[in-house]
Amino acid sequence: MSMLPEVAAIQDEMVALRHRLHAHPELAYEEVATGDLVAECLRAWGYEVHRGLGGTGVVGQLRRGSGTRRLGLRADMDALPIHETTGLPYASRLPGKMHACGHDGHTATLLAAARVLAERAVFDGTLNLIFQPAEEGHGGAQRMMADGLFERFPCDAIYSFHNEPGYAAGQFGFRSGVMYSSSDTAILTVRGEGGHGAMPHVAVDPIVAAAHIVLALQTIVSREIDPNDMAVVTIGAIHGGDAPNVIPASVELRLTIRARRPETRQLLRDRITAIAQQQAAVHRATVEVDYRWRYPPVINDAAATDFAREVARQSLGEAALIADLQPLQASDDFAFMLQAVPGSYFIVGNGEGEGGCMVHNPGYDFNDALLPRVATYWVRLAERFLGGA
Repeated sequence: MSMLPEVAAIQDEMVALRHRLHAHPELAYEEVATGDLVAECLRAWGYEVHRGLGGTGVVGQLRRGSGTRRLGLRADMDALPIHETTGLPYASRLPGKMHACGHDGHTATLLAAARVLAERAVFDGTLNLIFQPAEEGHGGAQRMMADGLFERFPCDAIYSFHNEPGYAAGQFGFRSGVMYSSSDTAILTVRGEGGHGAMPHVAVDPIVAAAHIVLALQTIVSREIDPNDMAVVTIGAIHGGDAPNVIPASVELRLTIRARRPETRQLLRDRITAIAQQQAAVHRATVEVDYRWRYPPVINDAAATDFAREVARQSLGEAALIADLQPLQASDDFAFMLQAVPGSYFIVGNGEGEGGCMVHNPGYDFNDALLPRVATYWVRLAERFLGGA
């Protein structure tokens, strides 16, 4: 894709803005300074700015001409509770907080496109730029929607992207149907009767019961899910006990659960609950299952995806598209927006090898080479959708 001259002219400025965001990360629903910066930029470029949706969300709206088409483009803004170890000059200045998923890059990229779209002013319709808080497990998309996002800013289609380490930098990946899996959480609290480690016969050991639950849960995916289907059950944390000679009264297991099909998602919930209860009972313990439905699968609309892919193909060429992209096991609450509005979520390679450090890693950084490439794409897509190109 040849970079638009208007994007090239502001490339260094927008990279500097991205570095500013990276150095000042804000966690879910804390994105006040980030929102201030986004709103300040949008107002300066002529957008009508709306604050407060989802707490700290920002929407910039720009109307041109008399067209009735309405397009939504979304970027997430929140950081993660991770201590950065990159050593970069613009590394996080806030210990324990880091843009370890590239949301700083997503925000800066959409801002770059916003500026160019306002300057070119060649589209005909309404552009809604949605800067969302709290994507990282806190449902910011739902909060914005509950605050009337699509009632106040109707969209005929909506798009978003995520950088993806492990793919060549700047390659675009599109897929109709399921793109990302669902993501649910279960907290299992196994309760027994505490006692002296030297006299286990007068106690009910929740650690032993929890260990059997952990092992039994491994059979769900291997023995109860169709091998042609997809599911993940991972126990990511176990907490219980403080001393080697004390049997604790309880143990907590924390699980993440992934699926692509609604039926599989429900089956996982039912079997995790039943297996945990039955295994606990065998060992005279009890278990409390706190099952938290979180994000559904990201399911792309076929027509919207075909449109987005074709814009990329004409702008980038076939070689720049990821061939036969398979669904990924990540999750994103853009899924909720796609349940309300037809649209598509695509990925852009962040780099391979040394440049492909995985997200949610203290050594990760968004690849600045993506910024002008994706900003140019956003401009092309918006102008095509809204009849300006």
